Amino acid sequence: MPEIRPRSAMTNSIAATVPISYKSPSLLFNSLIKLFYIQLYRSIIMSARIQVGDVVPAQSVKENAPDTAIPLLLKGKNIIVGVPGAFTGTCHAQIPGYIEAYNDFKAKGVNEIYVLSVNDTFVTKAWKENLAPKGSPVHFIADDTAAFAKSIGLAFDATPILGGFRSLRYVIVTNDDKVASLAVEPDPSKITITAASAVLASL
Repeated sequence: MPEIRPRSAMTNSIAATVPISYKSPSLLFNSLIKLFYIQLYRSIIMSARIQVGDVVPAQSVKENAPDTAIPLLLKGKNIIVGVPGAFTGTCHAQIPGYIEAYNDFKAKGVNEIYVLSVNDTFVTKAWKENLAPKGSPVHFIADDTAAFAKSIGLAFDATPILGGFRSLRYVIVTNDDKVASLAVEPDPSKITITAASAVLASL
């Protein structure tokens, strides 16, 4: 009769997370390989974070319609404000500062202010109407698949709370399409270095 050896704690831990139908050698192996590549993909996203001096990747974005993508135009000095999602408490408190200080940013030589959130255009348009019922030159951009946030390495997995990948809370100041400065909140639930007043003071 073959020797029966006790399973290690690691084996027990892995087995506990794998559905009963996967508890065969080949299916368990395939499941672990899949998990490995998921974790590898996530680590690549985080390791590819954009840096000062880098070129902002060319991306088409959506502002006015869900089926119409346009290039993100970066001429001269621009502000890109990345937020996890429209109407969320912290984001809803952060963005009015940029709307109210728009003329102050213009006086500092800023051409455009872009607010990018991981939402569809119906949500971003409703959010702008809510925050600026009289209108605003600030652009509210729908990064609906988090493609832009991922392309600059500033996406994170917010599945447990927001249902998928979201943008970190960041501000990029560009000179044309190059990153002049980058501020990323260590805690996306807080507004410190990405507050409009802090960014304006740094220009």
